[in-house]
Amino acid sequence: MMKRKISFSPPDISELEIAEVTEALRSGWITTGPRTKLLERRIAAYIETGRTDVDCQTPENTARYADRVVCLNSATAAEELNLRILGIGPGDEVIVPAYTYTATASAAIHCGATVRFIDIQKDGDPVSHMPEMDYTQLEEAISEKTKAIVTVDLGGIVCDYDRVFNIVRRKRYLFKPCESDGTSLGDISSRIQKTLGRAAVIADSAHSLGASRAFFGERKNCGQIADFTSFSFHAVKNITTAEGGASTWLPLDGIKDAEIYHMFQLLSLHGQSKDALAKSTPGSWEYDIIGPWYKCNMTDILASIGLRQLDRYPSMLERRRSIIEQYDKTCDELGIFHLNHHTAKMDSSNHLYLIRIPETDEEKRGQIIGKLAEWGIFANVHYKPLPMMTAYGSDCSQYPNAYDYYHNLISLPLHTLLSDEDVAYVCEALREMTR
Repeated sequence: MMKRKISFSPPDISELEIAEVTEALRSGWITTGPRTKLLERRIAAYIETGRTDVDCQTPENTARYADRVVCLNSATAAEELNLRILGIGPGDEVIVPAYTYTATASAAIHCGATVRFIDIQKDGDPVSHMPEMDYTQLEEAISEKTKAIVTVDLGGIVCDYDRVFNIVRRKRYLFKPCESDGTSLGDISSRIQKTLGRAAVIADSAHSLGASRAFFGERKNCGQIADFTSFSFHAVKNITTAEGGASTWLPLDGIKDAEIYHMFQLLSLHGQSKDALAKSTPGSWEYDIIGPWYKCNMTDILASIGLRQLDRYPSMLERRRSIIEQYDKTCDELGIFHLNHHTAKMDSSNHLYLIRIPETDEEKRGQIIGKLAEWGIFANVHYKPLPMMTAYGSDCSQYPNAYDYYHNLISLPLHTLLSDEDVAYVCEALREMTR
């Protein structure tokens, strides 16, 4: 076969995104403004309805979907602000799976909390094969210090939240909510913790916008399941704003969504009581600084990319599913272990295609990736378990299942710029590499 160049995960940018960015630049609003607010409402509508064509500029839908999602400059910022709004800090523990990217853990460390890693199940979830945490270990790890469990919907596959919520509810007798320190942030954090009455479930859904799962018998879209959820719009994600992310949350009794949204706005813009859009009204220049906080807001330039990406998202998801079906057929033929993105209870967002080559160690895995590169195919590995990393101790001995999952794993290219011929080429190379 003629040699091809197969990139791992390039962004799929059309003339629609380019035109919208141009209009944003011409509009005079290049920081947080009307496009960012519109994108927030459209994502909220998508999470609720699964549709990307809801008109979120009508008065009814503007009111319905406002204050439900906040767009930020990264998913890492979204996860950190989730933790800060929950009042998590020094003396608290946050439970994180050992098999994930650093942002899942570093956000908790930024807040001053202690991270407790949990190993994954042997070979991952029995049905989806996603490297999902060991729930027996999770239950054993919850203590009086535990304030949150961060789940990871890796590759677009949604975790078993029935089990997670059953565990945190069983262990709620250990939970001690924080008291307010008298600040506006401390007040809302204390109220949220007391309302939950248990450790919070925070979904790292960086990969998973558009995924869904049966949750206690009812099908729910990602963003409708965990207490707080973060999404990523980084350049390699299914839907991109170049850099960017978003947070959403479930309704809480006695706490208005607008209160939570306003706190996100304060935390993401220096604690400033008005953003540039609010200050643009004549005579509305004056503002207050509520707290000495952070700078991680999304700009309208980034949001303009996201608006047009969201328009195209259903067809992009369908194309990813079609590629996965072709990969599945080849891997099943070759006896290669792979993720199952669609099951009776769950539909993935089809973000990553992970395979594990039988009878392969790290050295041989590296050789296979090198041979794929010779074919012009750029593969990857998702992920090297965090305990193996220098920042987290460089020791994976306590997490043998995570290491075992990683040592023979390869991530194949999966993106919407792949043609059917490209996919066939990757499959043929895989046959050659594994002979």
